[in-house]
Amino acid sequence: MDAQGRGRADNIDPADQWVLNPNTGEYELRLNPSAPQSSVPGPRRSDSQRSGRTPRDRTATPERQQGRTPGRETDRETARTPGREVPPQRRRRAEPEPPAGRRSRRPAKKKPKAKKVLMWTGGTMAFVLVATGAAAYFYLKHLEGNVTTTDVGSAGKQGFSKNEAFNILIIGTDKRTGAGNEGYGDSGSVGHADTNVLLHVSKDRTNATALSIPRDLVVDVPDCPTKQEDGSEKVVPGTTSARFNTSLGQDGRDPGCTMRTVETVTGIPVDHFMMADFNAVKTLTSAVGGVDVCVEQAVDDPKSHLKLPAGESTVEGEQALAFVRTRHAWGNQGDLDRIKVQQQFLGSLMRKMASSDTLTSPTKLVSLAEAATKALTVDTGIGKVSTLKDVALELKKVPTKNISFMTVPVRDNPADGVVRKTVIVDENAGPAVFDAIKNDVSFTEVKKKQKAQKDAQAARLKGTKAEASEVRVRILNGGAPAGSAQETLQWLQNDEGVLKSENAGNAPAELSKTTLEYAPDQAAQARRLAAIMGLSGSAMKPGESVTNSQGLPAMTLTLGKDFKGAGVSLTAPTKAPEVDKSTADKVKCAS
Repeated sequence: MDAQGRGRADNIDPADQWVLNPNTGEYELRLNPSAPQSSVPGPRRSDSQRSGRTPRDRTATPERQQGRTPGRETDRETARTPGREVPPQRRRRAEPEPPAGRRSRRPAKKKPKAKKVLMWTGGTMAFVLVATGAAAYFYLKHLEGNVTTTDVGSAGKQGFSKNEAFNILIIGTDKRTGAGNEGYGDSGSVGHADTNVLLHVSKDRTNATALSIPRDLVVDVPDCPTKQEDGSEKVVPGTTSARFNTSLGQDGRDPGCTMRTVETVTGIPVDHFMMADFNAVKTLTSAVGGVDVCVEQAVDDPKSHLKLPAGESTVEGEQALAFVRTRHAWGNQGDLDRIKVQQQFLGSLMRKMASSDTLTSPTKLVSLAEAATKALTVDTGIGKVSTLKDVALELKKVPTKNISFMTVPVRDNPADGVVRKTVIVDENAGPAVFDAIKNDVSFTEVKKKQKAQKDAQAARLKGTKAEASEVRVRILNGGAPAGSAQETLQWLQNDEGVLKSENAGNAPAELSKTTLEYAPDQAAQARRLAAIMGLSGSAMKPGESVTNSQGLPAMTLTLGKDFKGAGVSLTAPTKAPEVDKSTADKVKCAS
């Protein structure tokens, strides 16, 4: 009988007969649980020697003397101790002996078919996941290479926050870039801000507002620092009483100049910009399979080459561009009526992009990703594809019924005389619209996610109020115009009787809104100062008191960018004004 046969006869698994010798570091064939066998061939031994079993072996082992049976625990101890015997083979459970005179092989156990399927499926899925992960990484890098970015310096924000409200200026230029666009826009245009939409997305993502800014709105364009190709900075001088569209392109102005102009006109801070040319409209509409539009009467405009039957149609590519570019087919053939049609078009595009038909189609999603990244120029703050994805996902949270489209309230420019070519901001209606957007107030009826928080803010204003003479406060300038802290100090002391007040200089950081921080035992003082300053409950921040210059506990009033002057109320609006608007969920026919 050979070694394997002897192993079987002794109920020893042949695989266990090859064990690692800790002294040599090599695997050796072991047939004897107690006697070592060299891997080098030696003299032939007798059967009894080969079997390795003697009466002494069976009875005189230390383990048996101690009442223990050699087992795996002892074997492991032996294997871990250098210089000791190689551990014996593991014994298998007793099995029926094969018939005499026959060498038997144990039938191989077949793995269950289901287990094989799981192994193959698991392995394949693991490979697919690894491959997909690598492919996704390289594809994102590819998309990132498509995006064009512009450094607008301090005009915008760096990075993007998912937990804050945000404002993005969407700019459509009239520059004739791309094949087939020679017939659109002004010949030789440097790329003016022809179409402009300020998109505000609320902090709680329940609503959004898309505010269109007419290109012919007369504004003051401020001085604008612009980054040059060599890395230097050039300040483009501002212009008074200029058309809004000249805030881009004219005299080398970049999108940062347009962002600054919007802030100057509206007071609304602009965080980022996205700029698109004529090709963007063509490629984006083709990527989603066309955009549904509606016209009350048949259109045949020889200037834009737009031809549409009355009723609903689907436009894409060149036809979509003609639809948003034409002026002569709508209303009084002016820019304001064209803006309304563009708003209806944007609402339809939003519905199409958010539809299940688009979101469940890998082909459309890839085409949309390619088209969007190639067509857009953005600021460096959102220049990464991962950031653009985050922006899109946050906007997707807003129900289309709560996305409002409106235009800056305007009136004819009296300086034009008889021929009306430009408009100016309606000073009666405009500020209320700007304040509502700036203070994150919805123009649609939405379910407030933070009603409990708002109730708590309102409750802060209710209760007893301390006398003005008892109010002790430090005043800091956190973004208000220079000198505001001193101006407020003098007003509080001379006009309001808040004598225990002091100017504490500049705040560590700028704030968009004025805040009043106070300790629990200063609540009565805080309510009095809030009433004097016209602060809302949201401006009041319960916390810990600080000490003033005399070492006494005091509240901290930090004047933010919303500060409008001493004595001017800072209470933010809670309800938006009534305006002419449309929402992204409604289909309206252009007329």
